[in-house]
Amino acid sequence: MTMSDPIADMLTRIRNANTAKHDTVDVPSSKMKLAIAKILLDEGYIKKYDVIQEGGFDVIHIALKYGSDKNDRVLTGIKRISKPGLRVYAGKDEIPRVLGGLGVAILSTNQGVITDKEARQKGVGGEVLAFIW
Repeated sequence: MTMSDPIADMLTRIRNANTAKHDTVDVPSSKMKLAIAKILLDEGYIKKYDVIQEGGFDVIHIALKYGSDKNDRVLTGIKRISKPGLRVYAGKDEIPRVLGGLGVAILSTNQGVITDKEARQKGVGGEVLAFIW
């Protein structure tokens, strides 16, 4: 069976593992998911990620990040914005701010998958994939 929204599946797996206070989570790999994982790492929401072979397929192994104990979550929220049934695009002047700049918006642009801050610096718009805070 094919998956209609693999990015939402990735974000849901991360959200569920974070809520259940797991140390790691495995996600089927793709170029887009690797770019999102890199943004999560660069913004400090996860410890690390590795691509491993599991059952003949590439899997992204993500290590989640917590505060002093597992009740202190670094990643408090993650939400898919643009969905297959309703794509959401933002021009260079309409890029959304998440929690007044405290969170991060992930955009898919012609410059690659980048954060809202990078998109404003480069002066590009694109598809708003997700909000993370």
